[in-house]
Amino acid sequence: MYFHDDSLFPENQEKLIITAAPYGPEWEPADFPEDLPLTMDQHVQQAVDCWNAGATVLHIHVRELDGKGSKRLSQFNELLARLRVAVPEMILQVGGSISFAPEGEGEAKWLEDEARHLLANLDPAPDQVTIAINTNQMNIMELMTDDDTRGTSLARPELVKAYQEMVVPAGPEWVAEHLRRLTANGIQPHFQLANTAQLETVERLIRRGVYKGPLNVTWVGIGGGFDGPNPANMMEFIRRVPDGANLTLETLMRSVLPVSTMAIALGLHTRVGNEDTIWGRRREKMTSVQQIEQLVRIANELDRPVATGKDAREMYKLGETYGSADETLAKLGYAPNRKPGQVGFTFHS
Repeated sequence: MYFHDDSLFPENQEKLIITAAPYGPEWEPADFPEDLPLTMDQHVQQAVDCWNAGATVLHIHVRELDGKGSKRLSQFNELLARLRVAVPEMILQVGGSISFAPEGEGEAKWLEDEARHLLANLDPAPDQVTIAINTNQMNIMELMTDDDTRGTSLARPELVKAYQEMVVPAGPEWVAEHLRRLTANGIQPHFQLANTAQLETVERLIRRGVYKGPLNVTWVGIGGGFDGPNPANMMEFIRRVPDGANLTLETLMRSVLPVSTMAIALGLHTRVGNEDTIWGRRREKMTSVQQIEQLVRIANELDRPVATGKDAREMYKLGETYGSADETLAKLGYAPNRKPGQVGFTFHS
């Protein structure tokens, strides 16, 4: 992304899209019973509360009544149907892992390739499904401190081991097929990317015509195989994202607030909620709604308006697809593909 001298002035920035991730699949309900929904009614109320606080995108996982992350797509269908009524303007974004929480003392793992493909058949369809690119280690424990885990389920050695060894399966064949199925069913992919290498793979998919649509990206700076919340990592990723994309910054635990504040100041977008952190000040728990309200206050101090549901839909270009790789590159602000025999640097016309 290119920054002009006046790019930090709020009048030259798009409105702020706040994504809420309030279903915390890595936590057990006893970790924060006030904020981790269990029943379907509680799941729906959590979405309503996040919407009322200022979030316009809802990142969705579902929990079973026994407290475990649900792997039943019927549960997602039920929740999506109720959310369409309860928060009709909210962008509904289903997490592409379905659930990565371990069963008992088993390993933390994403579901098999075909199971995740079935997200394209959810009914009613979500607006977005998040998609990972390139098989990658996802050790969510690497950056966690004793302050983050003490007194929670994540202090248990068996869970630490399970989450340390978690891997995101996202090979080239699966990615291409998943993109095909999602777009065929009118579901927009939201790219969850760990580093610039994965962003480069997305660019190659676009240049080869595998993906032809708007580019909505989240930089996931959680360490453990992903970038960490180092400002140098973050700024290099931002620099490499084309101007025509929407970029959200995501991290974990007490890095969430400073990274979100930088995102707001830079004209980018934010994600908060108990999937990313349950903490405000050190050792003080903070609900997903309180986290959203905090970002709204910061945005107001910086004079940056928060997007409405209508604003966010227009900015994400939901429902749009493009006819060719060349059109997609132009819409997103990438340099065009090199023409046969062309030498030197390519350029925009």
